[in-house]
Amino acid sequence: MTAIYDAATGKRTPCTVLQLDRVQVVSHKTRRQHGYFAVQIGAGWKHPDNVTRPLLGHFAEHGVSPKRHVVEFRVRDESGLPAVGAVIGAGWFKEGQFVDARANSRGMGFAGGMKRWGFSGQPASHGNSLTHRAMGSAGASQGSGSRVLPGKKMAGRMGGEQVTMQNLKVLKVDEANGLVVVNGSVSGPKGCIVKIQDALKKPWPEILPNEA
Repeated sequence: MTAIYDAATGKRTPCTVLQLDRVQVVSHKTRRQHGYFAVQIGAGWKHPDNVTRPLLGHFAEHGVSPKRHVVEFRVRDESGLPAVGAVIGAGWFKEGQFVDARANSRGMGFAGGMKRWGFSGQPASHGNSLTHRAMGSAGASQGSGSRVLPGKKMAGRMGGEQVTMQNLKVLKVDEANGLVVVNGSVSGPKGCIVKIQDALKKPWPEILPNEA
């Protein structure tokens, strides 16, 4: 993350810098063959010796260099499928439009109930001893069948889950360096893989005929 300052007003806007690393269309998913429309996107680069033979053949069939990361994006119909092998750069996004950013959040490891769920904890005095951060009773006795109900908020592994940040405004686009600067924060640690797409809850940007 970083910040952008407006010279006129002096306002500081927090933002996140995202880089598109050799993003390229690998293949298509069609409704006739797969039951839905989607575009398969590859990013990064991977040495052919470190790619499995089935996946290496998949890349060779479509004339695309081996990619380190491969993901899918669902599209509405066949008109939303870019040509196989097309390079998707930062110019794909327009300044002022809104995007959704999806990534895996930072893994916190094993966390207690107070950190994981925001429990208030138990009293610090009045006879309490060594159970200040304990969650307390986990299940009732007679009313709920003398068991812990499924979905009970308890201590456990925290983080490492897919989180989508919606309606992030694109502040700047650097097509030469493949950078897209979005307003606010994006889940995940530095250097993680982020999937960005047009925001579903905002109007989509208008594309001129010469830009298609």
